[in-house]
Parts: sequence; C-alpha cells; structure tokens
Amino acid sequence: MSKSFSYPNKGTCSKETHIVLNDDHTIESIEVIGGCNGNLKGISRLLKGMKVEDAIARMEGTTCGPRPTSCPDQIAQNLKRALAEL
Repeated sequence: MSKSFSYPNKGTCSKETHIVLNDDHTIESIEVIGGCNGNLKGISRLLKGMKVEDAIARMEGTTCGPRPTSCPDQIAQNLKRALAEL
C-alpha cells in the first residue's frame, strides 16, 4: 500500500513537493512543482524505487549557489517529514 504527501518547499525556486511512498519505505513517485523542470524530472526518475533513507542520505545538505538549501535538499527534508508520518 502507498501513502501520498505534499509539502511546501522553502528557500528554493521550486514551490512544492508531492511524494508517494510505499509501506516498505521505497519511493513510488516524487513530483516537484516549479524549479528547474528537466533536472527535477531527472532526479524524480532516479529516486523511484529507492529507499527513503538512502535518498535522504544522498541529497540532504546540498546547496544551490549562495542559498543554504536546494531542490534536492528540500526533497530530502520533505522525505524526512513523510517518513515520520508513515
């Protein structure tokens, strides 16, 4: 069974992340609204089927230019929130 989550992004060009997680902590899908369309579609495809914990470990702390966060970091933060709600 899967569960859907939506969270606002903070400090990035992207505005929101939609996440669908499976009970076994694998990512069914991720959609990021706004931001760099092609890059975020590519990241979403790479994350499909990955364990949430692995995705967080790979992306958390990534920055974008002078910003203290990035779209990948926001995905990681939102995955952490979703994992806590599973």
